[in-house]
Amino acid sequence: MDTQALALALPLIGWASHTALLTHRLATARRDPLTGLRTRAGWTALAERVIRRHRDAVVLLLDLDDFKNLNDSHGHAAGDFALAATAQRLAAWCGRNGIAGRLGGDEFVAIARQAPDLESLCRALRQPVVHAGHRLPVSVSVGSCYVRDLPVRSLSDALAVADCSMYAAKGTAGRRGLRPLSR
Repeated sequence: MDTQALALALPLIGWASHTALLTHRLATARRDPLTGLRTRAGWTALAERVIRRHRDAVVLLLDLDDFKNLNDSHGHAAGDFALAATAQRLAAWCGRNGIAGRLGGDEFVAIARQAPDLESLCRALRQPVVHAGHRLPVSVSVGSCYVRDLPVRSLSDALAVADCSMYAAKGTAGRRGLRPLSR
């Protein structure tokens, strides 16, 4: 290759490399490194599209119960393992009909295009996980909002209703399970 062609090609190669790096950073910023789920920003953009297009969508907010106790009793590696297991179970439940995300800490979010069987999700989430030879109890409070029940379809309203529902589920006897406020 002659020097003139090389002089013309180098800036293009640099630009292509820089673009690839930025694309990679953007993609990884939309995924939680521990669970592989979408981050708040990545999930929100997709969830807003689902709400606009699917009247029967359901929005879920999930929070692990007694997570601090799990970390304190079994260590942070066990806590991380429980978070990853919860993420896998939630993503499996969503399948191709929904999107799961991690808001941060022990809080998760999901949206499904149609109202699937929420009880099956609760059963799956309540299954203990085995880490380092120990059977760890896992329970999750789940709040839900059916988009069709909202006066105006908006993600922020759906999340607010699901949040109230989740805290109501935390306040029930045993602090476990599902308690939808809207239906």
